[in-house]
Amino acid sequence: MQPPKQPLRLLLTGGGTGGHLFPAIATAEAMCKRFPDTKVCFVGTKRKMDAASLARYDFQVRTIHCQGLKGKGLLSLVQSLVLLPLALVEAIWQIFRFRPHLVVGVGGYVTGPVVVAAKLLGKPTLIHEQNSVPGLANRKLGALASRICLSLPGSERFFPPGKTVLTGNPVRHQILELARQQPARQIGANVTILILGGSLGAHRVNELVVEALTEYGTFFPKGIEVIHQTGGADEEIVRSAYKRAKIPATVAPFFTDMAEIYGRSDVLVSRAGATTLAELAVLGKPAVLIPYPYAADDHQDKNGRYYAVGGGVVVLPERELTARKLAETLAEIVGNGSRLQEMAAAMQAMGRPDATDRIVDVCLELIHSTKIKELAG
Repeated sequence: MQPPKQPLRLLLTGGGTGGHLFPAIATAEAMCKRFPDTKVCFVGTKRKMDAASLARYDFQVRTIHCQGLKGKGLLSLVQSLVLLPLALVEAIWQIFRFRPHLVVGVGGYVTGPVVVAAKLLGKPTLIHEQNSVPGLANRKLGALASRICLSLPGSERFFPPGKTVLTGNPVRHQILELARQQPARQIGANVTILILGGSLGAHRVNELVVEALTEYGTFFPKGIEVIHQTGGADEEIVRSAYKRAKIPATVAPFFTDMAEIYGRSDVLVSRAGATTLAELAVLGKPAVLIPYPYAADDHQDKNGRYYAVGGGVVVLPERELTARKLAETLAEIVGNGSRLQEMAAAMQAMGRPDATDRIVDVCLELIHSTKIKELAG
């Protein structure tokens, strides 16, 4: 399907976590690859996390004044509600000046006023939901959006019938390249465990994993290696613990080249963020998941359960988890090469490497149908 004769203009909105931003970035990159003249504008807030993630890309970036509504105290809630009319006016202005052919929202509170503004201005809209349970913004916007792209089966029940398309969750092109180019790792005597705490609640994961590997090291076969992303606060404590236990470990607060890190790993201990799970599935990486227990609507647990039913992961709820239980579970997987291979195959079978292209196709269908309606009118 061909885009408009003039350069295609795509406006994206969302953010607050990498899990929201990465699908938006992947979609924009895929559109630009397919149609190199595409112009991209990202409308978000002034959160440092969003700015840092977007800084390396050649997108226009605009910000509006907006705050979340869910889980706020009374004063913060009032402040957020007072800001909403301003956010809507600012969103209308950003859309008016950029003149997009399509507005795509990927979740987070900033998505609300931008998609509403797009609807008021008669622009086609698409929202993408990464999680098994939609966030507040996407759930409310379902009635307004022209189309809703879903990552996981079952989440369509939260949206109006006839609007949803199961596309999967876009992953970064570096991860797709790794999946295409790297042969499957052969599990031998040396197994590498990758630990990802995630941007929320990494401290408890760090505590559990370090205690499991150091206090119950006899549960594990010899030759294991560790790669541990700790987050900012725990780096030195984690590194010292592995050093005392004489466990070979690469420890850092964050890793920028995740494709390289994934490529060295055999099994993960991780939170259950939707984008991380989509990446693990595409790569065929088995995992022990410790869902973040305070995630909205417990969506991380529900994300993990989908992959657990498929056989690619084991889910261990944090509230009832001990270091010994984690050690027993992880050691049973690490010490059983055939089970590791079976879990890897099951995980890869649930991967959707074409998710980004499918979302781009839906975007183009919306743009095309809008043009037809304009001509007919």
